[in-house]
Amino acid sequence: MEQAPKIRIVSKLLPSGNHQVKFYVEDQAHPRYGYLLVQGDRAVGDVIREIRERMAQMERSRMDLHRFSFKNQWHDDHNFYLYSA
Repeated sequence: MEQAPKIRIVSKLLPSGNHQVKFYVEDQAHPRYGYLLVQGDRAVGDVIREIRERMAQMERSRMDLHRFSFKNQWHDDHNFYLYSA
C-alpha cells in the first residue's frame, strides 16, 4: 500500500480575514509546494484534507494539457496553486 506524502503547512492571516496557506508536499519522487486561499478559521486537518483532494483532482483530470480547449470547459482555480520544487 502506497503511503500518502507528508504535507506541512504555514498559514498567514490576510486583512480580508481569509488565510493564505503555503504548503509543502514532502514526496521523495516529486517534491512540490503551493498555496491555498482558505476562508475563515478551519481546522488544520480540514485544510490538509482539502489540499489532498485538490491535488488528486488535478492528477485525475490531466486537463492541464487541454486548458485552451473550449470543449473541455476548463476553468482556472485561482484559490489553489501547485508548483514542482
